[in-house]
Amino acid sequence: MENVLLVNNPNSGRRQALKYKKSVLKFLLGKNLRFKSIGIDEIEKTPFDEFDTVLVIGGDGTVNKIIPYVINTDKVIGIIPSGTANLLSAKLKIPANANKALKVIENGKITDIDTLKINDKFSVLRFGLGYDSDIICKTPQSLKNRFGYFAYFLAGILFALRLKQKHYTIFYDDKKLSIVATCIIAANAGNMFRDLFSISQKCELNDGLLDIFILKVKNPVMFFIEFLQIIFDKKSSGSKAMYFQTSNFRIKNDITTGHIDGEKTKFKDDIEINIIPKSVKVFSNSDVC
Repeated sequence: MENVLLVNNPNSGRRQALKYKKSVLKFLLGKNLRFKSIGIDEIEKTPFDEFDTVLVIGGDGTVNKIIPYVINTDKVIGIIPSGTANLLSAKLKIPANANKALKVIENGKITDIDTLKINDKFSVLRFGLGYDSDIICKTPQSLKNRFGYFAYFLAGILFALRLKQKHYTIFYDDKKLSIVATCIIAANAGNMFRDLFSISQKCELNDGLLDIFILKVKNPVMFFIEFLQIIFDKKSSGSKAMYFQTSNFRIKNDITTGHIDGEKTKFKDDIEINIIPKSVKVFSNSDVC
């Protein structure tokens, strides 16, 4: 770590990123490192080739915007989590406290993680349609500012009471499947509520596989039963849900709104998702996540 680019999202996590920036600047100055500090809106005009390390103050969406500039390079991402969910940092065992997160970076343990390519976009966490997308995209910002990640939990209960089913045609591993579902998730990391539980049966950030979760139920009672099975790690494929792994996944699509790592995204064509194994380097507290 010699030439550092510090990327800050000032609106991240109820503006917590602004407080954390002071700690990061103090850390960089104390190490006598060469660095440049920019806002997230300046990344397109920043020459990333000049830097070997990118420190990101923000949430999952902020980290995701950095991926196109570092994928399949030797550049290393260091995360100081300050977003609403911070699911990637939780999976990497990075503390939510800024000074403790900087300690992880200082220790210098680097993990290579997979990346999802979703049409022409990249993702380090997951893609979601249906119920999952409704929670992410329709939870009011005012609610997130007030309650943080708990706002998604409140929205999840509300949307579970009015689940909507849709017909999907999906393709994977030379298979074609027509289903009626309320939710489809393709995940590199399926952890939720920090790292308390996961929507996948086997989910690692560097296993070279997509973890697919398809929820079929519409009845709220059956949904909560399935949700309890997820919480207590009793997941199994059946009439209510499907769990499987694959390296490629395609959804036949016309016009659909979903989310990529928490960012609302409109898809006008078929949605094709592929895994790019071990394509991004990150500082972490874990070798295999």
